[in-house]
Amino acid sequence: MATTTAVRPRALVRASGGPRYAVAVAVDALGTGMLRPFLLLYGVTVLGLSAPVAGTAMTAGAVAGLVCMPGVGRRLDRGERSTVVAASMLVRVLGVALLLATPDGDVWSFAAAALFLGVGNQAQPAAHAALVATVAHGRERDAALAAARAVRNAGMGAGALLATVCLAGGTTALRALALGTVLAYLAAAALAWSVHVHAGPAAAAAEDGHGGSAPGMRALIAANVVYVFCLNVPEVALPLVLVTQMHASPMWPAAVLVANTVLVITLQVPVTVALSRFSRRSVLAAAGVVLTASYAGFLAATSLGPGWGAPAVAAVAVVCTLGEIVYAGSATALVTALAPAHLLGRTLARFQLSTGLGLAASPAAITALAPHGPTALWGSLAAATLLSASAVARNPEPARP
Repeated sequence: MATTTAVRPRALVRASGGPRYAVAVAVDALGTGMLRPFLLLYGVTVLGLSAPVAGTAMTAGAVAGLVCMPGVGRRLDRGERSTVVAASMLVRVLGVALLLATPDGDVWSFAAAALFLGVGNQAQPAAHAALVATVAHGRERDAALAAARAVRNAGMGAGALLATVCLAGGTTALRALALGTVLAYLAAAALAWSVHVHAGPAAAAAEDGHGGSAPGMRALIAANVVYVFCLNVPEVALPLVLVTQMHASPMWPAAVLVANTVLVITLQVPVTVALSRFSRRSVLAAAGVVLTASYAGFLAATSLGPGWGAPAVAAVAVVCTLGEIVYAGSATALVTALAPAHLLGRTLARFQLSTGLGLAASPAAITALAPHGPTALWGSLAAATLLSASAVARNPEPARP
């Protein structure tokens, strides 16, 4: 099995779709970072909606956005790549434009804007992975996918920081922030479309040699619903536990979130490259073991109570982030390696559907389990994740590049 033993920036940029596409990914992430964390505040502060109503509309929009995934998969399997990526960005332009046009108190227009944003947010990861799989192969493709995730986290972090500064300006600044997001998405869409990446579906089907789905894909997609809970641990579970149950300073969850972002940006590519000597499925199973260990660590840390409890949780969060990095570096890479070439788009769409379902379900599951105590929360997450890792490990990876 071929491995990638060094990180070469120029090769990564080329494998990621070229300089223009790399800039498009960064600009798109900047726009998402400016808007996504403050969409709820926009609904409450600018439009005058209640927080529960605005939150429900956002959740409904995100879940409804998953309905687009079968269509996205079919378009990708027709050979479209950069066009679908650009379309996912343009759909979000429509969403933000509708947000700007929403009258005060109009929850239905706000929900429609959230729907367009949800469609774009769900479609973009699958379309991006398909584009990278078209221009790069083998372990170079894995490193390129990891690099894009690092760039995306950096862009979203910078966008969120910019949005935080704008919050001091009140309603006018929030509207200006939304307008800036429109411009960012438009620029990203133009850059993505300009790379003109297209795959030949007929050639792909002929080269693949078989027409069915990859073995073990259903188990992998089911396991992903549980794995993806780790992405909401720093944003949902830890703030809930640290502030409302352990009565720690809000500084602790903020520090955990910053550390998580910095670690992903700096370690995503090196860790993915270092693990390229092992099979992708083994690495993904190992990610589940690391995440399980971190959940067990959170259970032990919360038992320490005030004083040492918060620092211990923050320390275990580093282990959880490492598990997230290993998971993110192997999951999509494994799917692209397993999927028959002519079914790549639909396979990635199904995988993104499982990701979206996991992300949508995890806040509700976490907030439902947390009141029943640390054992209910962290014990359940540990057991479910370990079971998922076992299911991943039981299916051997076929010999593919």
